[in-house]
Amino acid sequence: MRSGSNGERRREELADFLRTKRASLQPEDVGLPDGGRRRTPGLRREEVALLAGVGATWYTWLEQGRDVRASLEVLEAVSRALRLTPAERAHVILLGRGEQAPPCKAPAEEVSPTLRRLVENLGPGPAYLLGRRWDYLAWNKSFERVFGWEPGSEPLSRNHVWLWFMDPTRRTLCRGDWSTSARLLVAKFRADSARNIGDPAFEELISALSSSSPEFRKLWKRHEVAGSGLGHKELNHPLVGPLAFDHAVFNHGDAGEQRLILYSPACEYDTHAKLARLLEADAQASESAVALA
Repeated sequence: MRSGSNGERRREELADFLRTKRASLQPEDVGLPDGGRRRTPGLRREEVALLAGVGATWYTWLEQGRDVRASLEVLEAVSRALRLTPAERAHVILLGRGEQAPPCKAPAEEVSPTLRRLVENLGPGPAYLLGRRWDYLAWNKSFERVFGWEPGSEPLSRNHVWLWFMDPTRRTLCRGDWSTSARLLVAKFRADSARNIGDPAFEELISALSSSSPEFRKLWKRHEVAGSGLGHKELNHPLVGPLAFDHAVFNHGDAGEQRLILYSPACEYDTHAKLARLLEADAQASESAVALA
């Protein structure tokens, strides 16, 4: 049995882990010049220290298992320098500080210009792309006209869940049972939020909804979950009356965190013709605005 305190064991494990990860990286992996022949494989300690923005002596002490307590910022910087995965980062912080790693802040979501143009030109039915937090990332004109929505400057004004509970227009649009639709929506959102527990953006949205909407707060406490898929939705549009759509959800991206929602006009209520009138009126309004400019 190895002797020593738990702190010593953790420092030894951390030192061995850092040395192993450093040896597995080549200069070209991290954007450094080769620098000629090397006596040992992998990066040099000085190179890791440079990439992490810490002193070479301090980093050497970490690899030697010295009795130093690195700050969270230092361990985060070393993790980035060594190109660690989220699991490896959490392992380093646990060994280096004896505590669980705080959640990683999710990177900003991006939509390629090609995908954005694709969504904007889809028609005639509404189409929109939601991000991992159900924020609108891209949409077409039909979505704006049918749902009576235009993007606002506030982030919450671009969130699908927030608008469903806080925008009166969404309630009047829902031709059927708004409460049933809201319950299903929260169940789907909870299933997605489980993959992002601890994400500050999710926590902020859930907190804002819970404090602003008693209905959301009640549904959130039910802990119901549901998956996304095919569906049928009926709306009561203020200009053209009842509309009916079949809709489907398609996951997009490497992790499937973005979802494309497509609405196809159904045969009920003469939806095709009504939708065409809505879009034609919008096109005429745009032409008039250009002519007056």
